[in-house]
Amino acid sequence: MTIFVNEETREFHLQTCNSSYIFTVMENGQLGHLYYGKKIMHKESFQHLLPKGNRPNTAYVKEGDMNFSLDQTKQEYPVYGTTDYREPALHIEQADGSRITDFRYRSYRITSGKPKLQGLPATYAEEGDQVETLAVTLYDKHLDTELTLLYSVFEICDAVARSAKLSNHGKQNLNVARIMSANVDLFDSDYEMIQLSGAWARERHLKSRSLESGIQSISSTRGTSSGHQNPFLALKRPMTTEFTGEVYGFSLIYSGNFLAQVEVDYLDISRISIGIHPFDFNWMLEPTEEFQSPEAVMVYSAEGLNGMSQRFHQLYQTRLARGKWRDRVRPVLTNNWEGTYFNFNEDKIVEMARQSRELGVELFVLDDGWFGKRDDDTTSLGDWNPDYNKLPDGIKGVADKVTSLGMDFGLWFEPEMVSKASRLYEEHPDWILQVPGRNRSHGRNQYVLDFSREEVVDTLYDRMYKILSTANVSYVKWDMNRYMTEIGSQAWPPERQKEVVHRYILGVYRLYERLTSDFPDILFESCASGGCRFDPGMLFYAPQAWTSDDTDAVERLRIQYGTSFVYPLSSMGAHVSAVPNHQVGRWTSLKMRAETAYFGAFGYELDVTSMTADEKKEMKAQIDFYKKYRDLFQFGTFYRLKSPFEKDGNRTTWMVVSKDQTQAIAGDYHVLDRPNQGFTRLCFTGLDEEALYEIEGYEGSYYGDELMGVGLLLDHERFRERGIDEPAGDFHSRLFILNKQ
Repeated sequence: MTIFVNEETREFHLQTCNSSYIFTVMENGQLGHLYYGKKIMHKESFQHLLPKGNRPNTAYVKEGDMNFSLDQTKQEYPVYGTTDYREPALHIEQADGSRITDFRYRSYRITSGKPKLQGLPATYAEEGDQVETLAVTLYDKHLDTELTLLYSVFEICDAVARSAKLSNHGKQNLNVARIMSANVDLFDSDYEMIQLSGAWARERHLKSRSLESGIQSISSTRGTSSGHQNPFLALKRPMTTEFTGEVYGFSLIYSGNFLAQVEVDYLDISRISIGIHPFDFNWMLEPTEEFQSPEAVMVYSAEGLNGMSQRFHQLYQTRLARGKWRDRVRPVLTNNWEGTYFNFNEDKIVEMARQSRELGVELFVLDDGWFGKRDDDTTSLGDWNPDYNKLPDGIKGVADKVTSLGMDFGLWFEPEMVSKASRLYEEHPDWILQVPGRNRSHGRNQYVLDFSREEVVDTLYDRMYKILSTANVSYVKWDMNRYMTEIGSQAWPPERQKEVVHRYILGVYRLYERLTSDFPDILFESCASGGCRFDPGMLFYAPQAWTSDDTDAVERLRIQYGTSFVYPLSSMGAHVSAVPNHQVGRWTSLKMRAETAYFGAFGYELDVTSMTADEKKEMKAQIDFYKKYRDLFQFGTFYRLKSPFEKDGNRTTWMVVSKDQTQAIAGDYHVLDRPNQGFTRLCFTGLDEEALYEIEGYEGSYYGDELMGVGLLLDHERFRERGIDEPAGDFHSRLFILNKQ
């Protein structure tokens, strides 16, 4: 049992393996929050956790009662206008202009498993899982509207998934201006807030700040989750480290505009809320209709930041990602983009594939430029007809030639965009997001198709289906290269224009669902100008994502390190590219590029036909090595050891350990060489304390407790003399391969 109910005191206690989450029905029928944190024993009542008292300058719920005020009460799902001055989870504008609501407890229901969310990605349960779902129904009699709060408890994953659903049973239209997926009021504000921020080519950098009185938030209003902010935040105690201390993590399974914020009130209570961004959002909920919020996932760890991340990894890898490729190792690939850009023909592609296959590559991906008259980024998006000047036998022909070499074939699409120079735009200029009479700005010479319209989604489905059903394609790279501007749809009336962004994302999900259902054997990778839509919503349809357009090995240390706070290694597309790097112009060794990219879904993005014989020999050895250990790299338990975001930032270390602790590989990376440095210890983690381990290239054996407690003494000069490492210098890396005896 993971959900306990105290009927007399009307309390709900949700338990995972290591956490407890408790709330209650208060005397006014609304829900009060009691506790979230380390697992505690269940008992008959937790009412002592609900504070009451008379404070000056406070509004009280009941006339004559000077003890009960929502302003000083931790709430479960607060609404607007009833003695609580903090920002609410729900805000509804009604026909008479009122924004006051009063959703009171009506009933609850506990079921085994996990319900689907209509039209939205969400976590799921499989038969035999220890997952229970609590549905608490609240009712506003004035509106004749139900609010259902869903809590799904993943016991083993130490996670709780939450969402909210509004059901309008009344006779008036309701304007839902704000509906958060989750709200949590914590006891105090002694936390540091962690977020993943950045921009194109430097996505998901780690940022941290102490909470202060007022609101601190991250958000996106770009039409996607964005590379600027990720739909995630964590609160950690000031002394919490990667391995010790308390931390709460909150992640939103959604790919559109979002808000994640912490409000600290005058009593130092921290209110966390996460959901669809209320800015420029409104949903007209007509009688008999329902609105379902996206799902938020909460995790609690008393074992530091690594503990939090591993809970997210386990849940998202096994109960968010779906399909054939969820548990399968991903193929080693070559992508032609940085190798050729738009300048290729069939002979060039087939030769690149042939030489890649000789080196052990299993999948060749044809990127942008294969359709229409796509010799640059100004034309042809939306048409998706092969360019027969480049590919005389079309996609089927080049796919057949590549697969005849004994490898798989993949293809790039950008279905959500259109070029003005395209037949689709000529026939349907009204199919882009736009506001009549206003300027239409572009990005990358392209415009955003209006995926809030079913006919647009249907047309793109037909065009993609035609290609995928006639050619031997086993991998799809789904790109999205610009944010939304001039958001408006000619298909919807004025009062529904604020629904367009959410309807757009529902349209993207609808297209993904149709194609992944029709082609279950295809491996889909989401790509949004690199990392501009790397979020849990995408993982539901595509089990891996292109982590960033920036393939520089040094920059990737920060990007992959930050990404690992929420997302498993199996979800991170990581490639070796040519030097000088196309994004930053840096020269790094082929060795370091590979040893960084190993920790993810591995591949190459370069022109193999231009590599030297020595480089090809090294590439083949890298592929052989990765294939030997890729199950470990993609599905092992990942630990962060040394952060590139520390003040010095010169060294990064991480490692991955097999589930049975018999194998481990650590990556140690140095950016700049330093003269006459002191000795450095590398302390491993996640090992069996009582087991003996051998480290490849080192004499002797070491017990796990020594490797974790004492560590391995590192000294560059000594390594150079022993010949087991490349000469010390800038941009160098080492792998430590541990095997249990």
